[in-house]
Amino acid sequence: TPVVLGADRVAVETYMQIPGEGLRMKVDVFRKQVPPGSPLHNLLLRYIQTLMNLVMQSVACNRLHSVEQRCCRWLLLTHDRVDSDEFPLTQEFLSQMLGVRRASVSEIAAKLQKAGLINYYRGRITILDRPGLEAGSCECYRVIQQGYERLLGSH
Repeated sequence: TPVVLGADRVAVETYMQIPGEGLRMKVDVFRKQVPPGSPLHNLLLRYIQTLMNLVMQSVACNRLHSVEQRCCRWLLLTHDRVDSDEFPLTQEFLSQMLGVRRASVSEIAAKLQKAGLINYYRGRITILDRPGLEAGSCECYRVIQQGYERLLGSH
């Protein structure tokens, strides 16, 4: 993101929320391969706008909505971006993403599991009832998803 926006280096640490593969390249190589105005550069600018929308909506969501609604939103957004109904996710990591104590995540996960929306066992989440999770989420999920689809197309 910083390089697409004109920075000459990236001074941030990156981590993957869900295990998988990641690649990196040197800034000068990236700039040669993705010049301003190219189709990929334009796509990356739309991705950055989508990311900014996500951050802004998440800030408002964190202030206005319950931890349970925010948890449903986070699970839905993650489910949208992985290629499976099941994915690894620890309570510790989810608590960091939601900005709450791990015990709060444990209570919410138990409640969602009891409602039949998810199965949660040993750091693995399985989405069982996506429409139920959508009903449990606040409107922020729909706002974020509509912006994503408008700027980048459906997932």
